Amino acid sequence: MIVSKDWLSDYVDLKMPLDELTERLTLTGLNLEGVESIDGDDAIDLEVTSNRPDCLGHIGVAREVSVLWGETLKKPDPQPKATGAKASSEISVEITCPELCPRYTARVIKGVKIGPSPAWLQKRLQALGCGIVNNVVDVTNYVLFECGQPLHAFDLGKLTGGKIIVREAHDGEEFTAIDHKNYKLSAGTCVVSTGEGADTSRAVALGGVMGGADSEVSDDTVDLLIEAADFDPLSIRTTARAHHLHSPSSYRFERGVDPEGVDWASRRCCELILELAGGTLCEGMVEAGSMPEPTGEIKLRFLQIPRLLGIEVPEAEVRKILTDLGCTETHACGECVKVVPPTWRADLTREADLLEEVARIYGYDQIPEDVGVRMAPSHRTRRDIVLDRVRRVLTSAGFDEALTLSTVEPELVELHRPWTDQSPLVTSTPVLRRANALRQSVVPSLLTCRKTNVAMSNPVIEQFEIARIYLPQPGNLPDERLVLAITSGQEFLDVKGVIEAVLADTVGSDAQLSVSPTAEASSTLLEPTCTGWLSLGETKLGYVAQLSTEGLDRFDLRGPVTVAEVDLGPLLDAAALIPRATTLVNYQPMSRDLNVVFDEKVLWADVAAIVDAEGGDLLEAVEFQEVYRDEKRLGKGKKSLLWSITLRSSEGTLTSEQADTVRDKIVDTLGSKLGGELRA
Repeated sequence: MIVSKDWLSDYVDLKMPLDELTERLTLTGLNLEGVESIDGDDAIDLEVTSNRPDCLGHIGVAREVSVLWGETLKKPDPQPKATGAKASSEISVEITCPELCPRYTARVIKGVKIGPSPAWLQKRLQALGCGIVNNVVDVTNYVLFECGQPLHAFDLGKLTGGKIIVREAHDGEEFTAIDHKNYKLSAGTCVVSTGEGADTSRAVALGGVMGGADSEVSDDTVDLLIEAADFDPLSIRTTARAHHLHSPSSYRFERGVDPEGVDWASRRCCELILELAGGTLCEGMVEAGSMPEPTGEIKLRFLQIPRLLGIEVPEAEVRKILTDLGCTETHACGECVKVVPPTWRADLTREADLLEEVARIYGYDQIPEDVGVRMAPSHRTRRDIVLDRVRRVLTSAGFDEALTLSTVEPELVELHRPWTDQSPLVTSTPVLRRANALRQSVVPSLLTCRKTNVAMSNPVIEQFEIARIYLPQPGNLPDERLVLAITSGQEFLDVKGVIEAVLADTVGSDAQLSVSPTAEASSTLLEPTCTGWLSLGETKLGYVAQLSTEGLDRFDLRGPVTVAEVDLGPLLDAAALIPRATTLVNYQPMSRDLNVVFDEKVLWADVAAIVDAEGGDLLEAVEFQEVYRDEKRLGKGKKSLLWSITLRSSEGTLTSEQADTVRDKIVDTLGSKLGGELRA
């Protein structure tokens, strides 16, 4: 928000130097972006946060100055003289979409003379970087920058039917804006139209965003309709983003305007037009809709001030600050004060907001750096604790955390959908170009990120992300699942081991992760012979898989890539949050290598399950090494699996005989259950 110092001085006495003015405003939340001298005036660029739309006009900034320096706010009281016929005889207003436009007002001025604006008006608008059009349009812009309420002037002679209808656009409806570009509108867009009925009316403006080309004020305009309205912020934001039509008007409506300031702005605009363009103001104002419900009172307890701010602020000073800011005091006693916030401060809704206002105006610099503020212990949620453990394990294993967008191109969703076969949910406005589908898997996003890293020749690309996926459900809100996704250049079993480490640190060392080769949903990205679903007991967790050749080609990747995706919901439910410790074993381990021949159809997952069961408490680790196939030596349809086991006892050093006994027990069970034969 650029503020003209000369213009600002119309509403409050600026006795302080410019440096002091900008420094104090910065300390109270209006950060200084820069100052530029323009034709003898100082244009002050202030950063206005989204919760303070009241400061998007000179009067709002002047109000802040008046409170900070104890000066009087000199706000104009416009009283335009109406000498014409009743406005209701010229125009009527109807709102058919009150959820998009709560209130719409119109005033009529007849017999104006369009011409250039006076020098003082042009100078003030130019100081803000606003273009000069004519005396009527310039006045609407002037009032916008004066109070923050957008306005629009229509050529009344170009409005057919004598009626304004604020309605929702028809899907596919075409509209030509004052930038002389055509836009195709979608349902849900608020338009201002003219005509006899809602179905036949012609759109003459995008409500709160931009006017139409065929009703704009021109040199031939004689009669005016002055619009002042309140539009829904979300509707304006959606429309402006969808059509890339961002304007000073939409910027303010997106953040919310003062509902009581609508009439003031309308009167102020008419007063200035009568002064600069002449004409006759019709009597009265035509309006539709209603004012919002009054804001309830807020209670501020005086004891909360030293507890949260760490300093004492006199009660009289607290009450003065709040009333100077526009709050209406409804109760005051030795313990608290109750106020109703002004309509232009929609951000004041609770006690903490009033405390912030007291600290802001009293001065943050009044709070010593070493002040003792009593702290209340915070409590981390179960979710926070579990996710911290997951992140710690993964970063310790050499992975970096990634952060990608929840919306992707529809093609990426169709490419890989392991959790559902439903069509993805889509947003009305893409976050990025063509990225309008809510993702059903995080893996494609990480693979896209990996592609970028490969293109930049990064040597190590080990990444994970914890994010939500959105699975559609008929007639309901989507199933939002929190998942852990991994992409790695390591082998299948290495990534499986990382996930086992995550389970051990969250669920417990006794958690058994099983791998099943069957999948409920297929994906061309994954190699069918190296894909497995992960389960914790009877609960399906997710999958680990290597990318297929097609998957590598799709993302321009080189070398093997392993991906995994785990549903964190079961982990959050089963997590054991009590810290656990086990005694370190001081005795030496013993290892044995096993080389066993099986039928080709035997799965390593079944072999590993038997090894784990027969190894019992002595089994410390199982390390798979390789698969060997040779029809001449092993026979047709046979394969040899080579792995090693590590054995250790907590009671003493194992003997070779004890280790051999465990190995033989494993081999015997593999032979009886899976037909395995130990290779010599």
